[in-house]
Amino acid sequence: MTVKDKQLANSIYLILAALFIASLVTSNLIFQKFFYWEPFGWYRFEISVGILPYPITFLITDILSEIYGKRKANQVVIAGIFASFFSMIIILVADLSPSISNSPVSKETFHQVFGLSPFAVLASMIAYLFAQFIDIRIFHFWKQLTKGKHLWLRNNFSTFASQFIDTFTVLFLICSFKILPWNIFGDLLISGFIFKVIIAAIDTPVLYAVTFLFRKKFNLKVGEEISD
Repeated sequence: MTVKDKQLANSIYLILAALFIASLVTSNLIFQKFFYWEPFGWYRFEISVGILPYPITFLITDILSEIYGKRKANQVVIAGIFASFFSMIIILVADLSPSISNSPVSKETFHQVFGLSPFAVLASMIAYLFAQFIDIRIFHFWKQLTKGKHLWLRNNFSTFASQFIDTFTVLFLICSFKILPWNIFGDLLISGFIFKVIIAAIDTPVLYAVTFLFRKKFNLKVGEEISD
């Protein structure tokens, strides 16, 4: 690989890392709004809008795992942890700060929107730690087992398992923190997991297209990773 290609690969890695962190932090900030979706007519999804950017994080870690390797993918996961906890500290300080009388957003309104975010971040981060590292581990297990072939298999197997763990853990903790009532735990778990499975299946062609472009640009063989 030429120096120019190496620089391009590093730039793309930084962009993917930035998208990953932005998606993760945003999902923790907007989680309090819930919406419904009826794509099939016979089933009604009732899920938090915070779930919308979250599948992007798993797609990105799969891209990083496939092209840049396990170590690079884990680095982005750890960076996401620091970014999320840092955002939690900023929100706490902002929530505790007094507001002036003519502030466009009152202290009460701000607290209502962002007051629960630190608890959501904590719950999300615990779930995130379990899910993301499991996702990367399972992905590479299947990659080694299939000798770099059958990308769809490791993409979906790793994402299905990690998304269930993530959905269960974050809902369990949020209900334990009394942010949401226990009586909706089951419905949210089923809706959240099925929604993530659908998105994971949809993003498989995207993963194939992205990895194809990477391999074509950087002359990588199937299963080959960009070395440091």
